[in-house]
Amino acid sequence: MTARRSAGLLLFRRTGQGLEVLLGHMGGPYFAGKDAGAWTVPKGEYAPDEPAWEAARREFREELGLEPPDGEAVPLGEVRQTGGKTVTVWAVEGDLDPEAVRPGTFTMEWPPRSGRAAEFPELDRVRWFGLDAGRAVIVGAQAAFLDRLAEHSP
Repeated sequence: MTARRSAGLLLFRRTGQGLEVLLGHMGGPYFAGKDAGAWTVPKGEYAPDEPAWEAARREFREELGLEPPDGEAVPLGEVRQTGGKTVTVWAVEGDLDPEAVRPGTFTMEWPPRSGRAAEFPELDRVRWFGLDAGRAVIVGAQAAFLDRLAEHSP
């Protein structure tokens, strides 16, 4: 079995209050009532023959429905999430209006064992967070990306 890998872009901007990052709330019924641990860097899985950087840009397009920014990419490395997936992320400075996001969708059987297929957004909303607020809601292992961004940005 091949290890599951995801790649993503962490969009950030500088404000009078410091750095802010754009995070997405995971869509679908399992995360509907959750806040802490239900926010993520826009990312997705990729095949072994696809370069991680290209996958990160593709996933940004798919998850947000917008073109990724062309700014300098800051490699933030990788983390291993509790489910075993390895996530690789780059930070890119840019700005966007969360209202402009048009998320991609996925289909799953819902309710479970019902035989019915339901469609859900990959991300049901996106929002700008200061680093401390982001750490409080992001998937646990991904908090390391916020720490690495803070170390890189004066």
